[in-house]
Amino acid sequence: MARRPAVVDLLELSPDFVRDPYPVYAALRERGPVHHVLTPDGEHMWLVVGHEACRTAFTDPRLSRDWRRSGDIGQIINAEQDHPALAHMLMSDPPDHTRLRRLVAREFTPRRIEALAPRIQQITDELLDAMEANGDRRGDLVEAFAFPLPMTVICELLGVPALDREAFRGWSNEMVARTSAEAEARAYEEMPRYLGALIDAKRAEPGDDLLSAMIHAVDEGGDRLSPAELIGMCVLLLIAGHETTVNMIGNGMRALFAHPAQLADLRADLGLLDGAIEEMLRYDGPVETCTERLALEDVEMGGTVIPKGSAVLIAMADADRDPARFEDPDRFDIRRDARGHIAFGHGLHHCLGAPLARTEGRIALRSLLERFPGLEGDADPAKLSWVPGMLIRGVRELPVRW
Repeated sequence: MARRPAVVDLLELSPDFVRDPYPVYAALRERGPVHHVLTPDGEHMWLVVGHEACRTAFTDPRLSRDWRRSGDIGQIINAEQDHPALAHMLMSDPPDHTRLRRLVAREFTPRRIEALAPRIQQITDELLDAMEANGDRRGDLVEAFAFPLPMTVICELLGVPALDREAFRGWSNEMVARTSAEAEARAYEEMPRYLGALIDAKRAEPGDDLLSAMIHAVDEGGDRLSPAELIGMCVLLLIAGHETTVNMIGNGMRALFAHPAQLADLRADLGLLDGAIEEMLRYDGPVETCTERLALEDVEMGGTVIPKGSAVLIAMADADRDPARFEDPDRFDIRRDARGHIAFGHGLHHCLGAPLARTEGRIALRSLLERFPGLEGDADPAKLSWVPGMLIRGVRELPVRW
């Protein structure tokens, strides 16, 4: 018979949950795949843990992303139900999701990503030049490198003017890890207003950028993105296009600093880099849990009922530390075969930008390690400031010396 468990306070299980959630997830996984939890932000959520359960949850049509049609958006975001910033494929189910992804994917091709590699290398080299010019030979790797690289790449790809990128950083931070409900609401008001004006300008004078291409993209049946969908897609691509890479670089370097023998091995043989990136994604990926799913009906998983109308989180961070899938999962090993991780999600919402993130990560880490052979962490890991919330996994800053 299915049960309805008591609420688990994650901070009560471990006051250190935000910095190191893995032991808490492992303890919950031992009890079962589904738990009613109180998050560090004081929100009631249903949490799915374990590799197999998470993969199953990602493909369960009863766990919806279409909050605008099927639920109350106020449960998860401080924005209006029909807000244009939410009119994108990550906030939709088939057939809408199928249609939206098709219209964007045709412009987000492997060929376009491949063609970006020389420019990504150029931006990388310029940022490393600036670091090298710093006579102190120390600084914040997030501020100096991990943030500006992917932000510059995605803004150039979309066609967002350079002067506006700092504003985007503030808006994006609030949308993925709000500092207050008021600041989040302000971001949802200001970002779409700016994008609407930018779209109008691109419509009048198209450029050789992704936004211009999306404005004019028409499929065989004559379908195209609506004005609200264009704004929504821009919001999604700008945020997802840099947040994952910022924290993939930051988390990956933290893991290497904490495992100096692995760092030495990678420096000695950069042929290990592709596998090392997959292990970084598995071991401490940039996305801790998925964006919230909505239970369209009572959903039974592993003997527990998730009530209809509940918000559900899928713990990708725990799935990739499950010993049922990865041997000795808490060990960081750049020689491990880490394929099968779900750091970029699973199923129809698997990250469209994963090839771009991998390309950026490969260029960034290779160049960083080649340029600064003495690079090392410059702060007590226990004292680093973490991104709040359970969506993004990463630190606000990463002091280093070289």
